[in-house]
Amino acid sequence: MSSLVLGMGIVAIVLTLAALTSRMVERAPISFPMIFLGIGFLLGGYDIIELDLHSPILEAVAVISLALVLFLDAVNTQLDELKSEWYVPVATLGPGTLLIIGGVALAAYYLVGVTPLQALLVGAVLASTDPVVLRDIVRDEHVPRSVRRALGVEAGMNDLVVLPIVLILIALLTVQSQSLLGWANFLARILILSPLIGLTVGGAGAWLIGWVDRRAGISREYQALYGIGLVLACFAAGQAMGGDGFLSAFFGGLAVTLLNMTLCDCFMDYGEVTAEMMMLLAFVLFGVVLSGLLITVPLVGGLALAAIALLVVRPAALGLVLLPAKMSNLARAFIGWFGPRGLNSLLLALLAVQAHVPGGEYLLAVTGMVVVVSVVLHGTSATPLSAWYGRRVAATIPTLAEEREGTFTGLFEEEPKAIPRISVGELAAALQSDDPPVVLDVRSRARYESVDTQIPTSIRVLPDQITEWAGTMEKSKLIVPYCSCPDDATSLRVTRQLLDLGFQARVLQGGFDAWAAHYPLEPKGTPAPLPHLL
Repeated sequence: MSSLVLGMGIVAIVLTLAALTSRMVERAPISFPMIFLGIGFLLGGYDIIELDLHSPILEAVAVISLALVLFLDAVNTQLDELKSEWYVPVATLGPGTLLIIGGVALAAYYLVGVTPLQALLVGAVLASTDPVVLRDIVRDEHVPRSVRRALGVEAGMNDLVVLPIVLILIALLTVQSQSLLGWANFLARILILSPLIGLTVGGAGAWLIGWVDRRAGISREYQALYGIGLVLACFAAGQAMGGDGFLSAFFGGLAVTLLNMTLCDCFMDYGEVTAEMMMLLAFVLFGVVLSGLLITVPLVGGLALAAIALLVVRPAALGLVLLPAKMSNLARAFIGWFGPRGLNSLLLALLAVQAHVPGGEYLLAVTGMVVVVSVVLHGTSATPLSAWYGRRVAATIPTLAEEREGTFTGLFEEEPKAIPRISVGELAAALQSDDPPVVLDVRSRARYESVDTQIPTSIRVLPDQITEWAGTMEKSKLIVPYCSCPDDATSLRVTRQLLDLGFQARVLQGGFDAWAAHYPLEPKGTPAPLPHLL
């Protein structure tokens, strides 16, 4: 069978099997990485496919996958939530990532027989989280949004810390001797030139298609293709100019967000689908490669490294940096557990192999051992643990701190105090006026389910999802959130978020209980018109 036919067959398996099993994967304790990595092991284990680590096919799939993932991670970074408190994720996730690198490196040095620099490289590649498994968690609305945002921000931003470290370690392991000026030049190309190229190409490219579309019009299909071309242009420009294409791809996506430009949603959809297809194909190919490589890693040492990296180092590091956050210990444990190692780690380890790092294939095998364990453990636990955590949140009174907050940075803020308020009497009068306010029922899940009534005309919005709701509203109306907490803690935080977003907002003094003591209620979900209140 020719390589072309075999390659087409693998792509066919990826596309058709992903579609046929998509619903099952959503509901069952299983993940796509588990399925396609397993297929790769079968194809390689039975010698159906023979694949070398330096194969052009593997290199092409790996490069496109990583470039797309980095670009999309940057574009999806919600800087509107982070711009005023950018130091919060930097001060938490940055040190957290460094702690993980150090802890895993220490374990690797003693357990799998590598040099100190090689151990640091293993620690760095294993500090990168897998967006494929995390994607299912960050989309699960049963999990409080602030927790999902913490995981999402980490997945999108930690490669910005990890990738330069990996590139510098690769250079240290491959360059025998280099002058101080040579190292300064290398660092400048990695840390300055590559980001500038990405920002320039990404920003100019996003501006250009918007300008042409406004004047001549571009169909959605070609806008989607343009987006893929922009990713490849950022990567190619970075490489051609002597920098690093992957860093340029990340900063190309970041430029779109920083400059407040908008790529067509068709590209976001098409780009994510293309990235997922390439990632699943990469899992198959890496499965083929690892089927012959894992035997080179000592079984006890490799499994011990995986256990320490996943069960000890990451939970301890994230638990430490999240101590100042206002969240339950359950939330800290949830975030600490879900830092899966997957395709990104394999792709970064492959960079070391392609750069001819001494012992590079062994380092990829060590990485692969940890990734396989992570894919199985995190893949089987994502669905049941997310569902269990969601049920705990929905049933817990008093309200968990993470349920009151919809942003990651908000978890580190003090309880709001100087928030404008409105009494129940003032609200009742305002509801009878010609321009009534919007009344938001932001009671926690547990408190909302415990009663069957609401304040008339209330709109139900989960407190941790206020940011998405606010994105659909005009800012001309007064918004009055209420909860049923004795201290109005939930509605105070929601009101603060609305004020930060530029809305007119006042918290209802005393909330649901104060209203119920003086004015009639209505069944939950009852639409307007208003009953007579006064």
